[in-house]
Amino acid sequence: MTATPASRQSTMRALFTSSRPISWVNTAYPFGAAYLLGSGEHFSILAFLIGVVYFLVPYNLAMYGINDVFDYESDLRNPRKGGVEGALLDKSVHRTTLWAVVITNVPFLVALVLLGGPWSWLVLAISVFAVIAYSAPGLRFKEKPFLDSLTSSTHFVSPAVYGLALAGTHWTGQLVAVCVAFFLWGVASHAFGAVQDVLADRAGGIGSVATVIGARTTVRLAFVAYVVAGIALLFSAFPGPIAAVVVIPYALNVLPWWNVTDDGAESANAGWKRFLWINYLAGFLVTMTLIAYAFTR
Repeated sequence: MTATPASRQSTMRALFTSSRPISWVNTAYPFGAAYLLGSGEHFSILAFLIGVVYFLVPYNLAMYGINDVFDYESDLRNPRKGGVEGALLDKSVHRTTLWAVVITNVPFLVALVLLGGPWSWLVLAISVFAVIAYSAPGLRFKEKPFLDSLTSSTHFVSPAVYGLALAGTHWTGQLVAVCVAFFLWGVASHAFGAVQDVLADRAGGIGSVATVIGARTTVRLAFVAYVVAGIALLFSAFPGPIAAVVVIPYALNVLPWWNVTDDGAESANAGWKRFLWINYLAGFLVTMTLIAYAFTR
């Protein structure tokens, strides 16, 4: 049966929603900034553009599309799903979504492999594996407490590390401090995001850091991870110490749920929605800091 224009439009809309457009910048920006600042005279406009486009859309379609397909049953029980916080993909588009992931990702991955070298290949392989392992049957890292937060953080930090590897950046202790801070930010953000889903995840038989240690402890873990991320930035090169203030709004954002109970964990959704907007504020501040740094090099 030939698909009608209306059905094709509906499928494209489902794929677009599944890729979480509001989060595209969260993976494309780290790659672009890392590659741009790390490449110096070896900058390649082709590598930059291919990398930015890949981490902007195909990467996110893979990360969230695979998740939406294999989390369908639990998503049905989750009131947050069906909007910007997560698509609720009809079963009729599950196969199409997985094919779309393959078709959109493979060409970019081949191009990036051809443009890079062994170290960038390794980082890219880890990044793609983390995307698949988080949700795919047989791996399902998202259901392994603590590994879920570590893997989720890898989703957002690895594009930056890959950008540095592709650029052939020389690693220093101060650069490692920046990456450690970014990774801790990712762990904290995923952990706090898991709090709002404690009841839904338990009902669906899904394990997470929050279902194991409870909502209250998870919130406190997220707060501490944010603070330690800020401290780590103090050991980085300029302008890293200045950027340390960026973690403050994230830490303050979780404080209202310091004593949250599991039964009241869904209320943390308000903090998660605010987190999405804080990302844009933080992105603006980091961008201004990087521009100032670029002009002082």
